[in-house]
Amino acid sequence: MHKLSPELSALINQECKGRKHIKLTIATLAGEDKSIRVFNHTGEIANENHTYEIGSITKTVTTSLLAKLVYEGKMSLDDSIAKYVEGLAPDAYYPTLRRLATHTAGYEYYPFTLRQAIGAFIEPMFTGTRFGGKFPEIFDINEEKMKSLILKKKLKDKDYPWQYSNFGIGLVGHAIGVASGRGYLDATDDFLANDLGMKDSYTGIRPDTNLRGFAKKDREIDNWDFGDSIIAGAGCISSTAADMLTYARIQMNEELPYLKLCHQKHAPISKNGDSGLAWLLKKDNNHVIMHSGGTSAFHSFLAIDKHKKIAILMMANYLVDLRKFVTEIVKELEKAS
Repeated sequence: MHKLSPELSALINQECKGRKHIKLTIATLAGEDKSIRVFNHTGEIANENHTYEIGSITKTVTTSLLAKLVYEGKMSLDDSIAKYVEGLAPDAYYPTLRRLATHTAGYEYYPFTLRQAIGAFIEPMFTGTRFGGKFPEIFDINEEKMKSLILKKKLKDKDYPWQYSNFGIGLVGHAIGVASGRGYLDATDDFLANDLGMKDSYTGIRPDTNLRGFAKKDREIDNWDFGDSIIAGAGCISSTAADMLTYARIQMNEELPYLKLCHQKHAPISKNGDSGLAWLLKKDNNHVIMHSGGTSAFHSFLAIDKHKKIAILMMANYLVDLRKFVTEIVKELEKAS
């Protein structure tokens, strides 16, 4: 991008003001032209390739790997999760991978208590972090607890209304681990490095590489390490802006033949959008795909227009509403082109 407009500069200054540890990265891709710019509380700083927790953008990587295994004939979107979880009742219905990957399986975000719901959705407004910054105990799900949660929820063989579910995508990740014979984490690390060419991206946390997150009053927050939790497939990846632009280019151009499956409409969401495999699709304009992500004190957003060949990526190590930047950044891209 060239010199920023006054409107975009004002938004950046507003979000960075008073946050002395912030690293706000804005990256764009227009055709083959890349731009990565990093800002802190003093303004624009040298372009450093910081490693962020990308949170729920991980879901699109998980479903991209799912699409690869479907393409190779190792999985099917119509497989029941029961195929990948031992000990489920043979005569009961369990959701398909397609329904899990499109949030139409009937699972909630997670079966919260009231206190846990406050930690997830209300606390950020007051503290600038989720769950007090700590990795939530409710996300630490082993195979035994996974099976218990599946058995507890009695579902019907139908498409439920779209309801965003970390647990549902986590089950997709578990199924990928079984089908690959490698476990989700190893299979995904290999996919990132060798299929997507994202050499600086990985599952989990590396303390000597990952940025630390910060909450209100510049309080340092622990990184979220999902470990081998079943939920890992919903949010465990760490990445850089350079790698994420590589990812955006591959998705935008569908450089791998199976990615088209991820971008197709598989289920309706609302009057404004549809669901691909994890990707959110703009209604009646499904070539615009997007996803956001957030962990304890990190926030990220990726939007891709496959027809205009434009991608916008934003990442921050504070909770920042990055979506409000999109309109101004699109104006900048159109001005530059």
